[in-house]
Amino acid sequence: MRWMLIASLFVLTIASCGKSAQPLTAADRAGIESATQGFATGAKAGDWNAVGATYAEDAILLPPNTPAVTGRAAIIQHFSSLPPVTDMTITNIEVEGSDGIAYTRGTYQLAMGMAGQAPMADAGKFLAIFRKQADGSWLLFRDMFSSDAPPMAHGDSAAPSGS
Repeated sequence: MRWMLIASLFVLTIASCGKSAQPLTAADRAGIESATQGFATGAKAGDWNAVGATYAEDAILLPPNTPAVTGRAAIIQHFSSLPPVTDMTITNIEVEGSDGIAYTRGTYQLAMGMAGQAPMADAGKFLAIFRKQADGSWLLFRDMFSSDAPPMAHGDSAAPSGS
């Protein structure tokens, strides 16, 4: 019986040593929203360095139909290679996290312009992971997005006919 009491005390002691999760504060949520909107503002201005500043140095971008892009400098280069963004709206639908890590799930709408052509519109969704920095700011750590548009045939290969 004595060993059961000692074992119970041991388990209670170990359980009480665990640190409870620190949920996101209003300031954390505001910081994440600020980074999200900073991305959209930078994209509309064609300021890819400003967009890059919303990413951690060791961030990974997972764009559709291309390999992963690793590191802030490579992410800036990736976005710089795209047609100019003429309009962009990003909406965080869900923001959750604790202990300095958070994720957002949301939607985007954008228009891209190319000289001599009508703007191309796109809408889609994203899932992003943010990491809190030592200064209290939040930066993108992992970022994945995809268009809601149906896939298109690439190159000379035709889309399956379904026959």
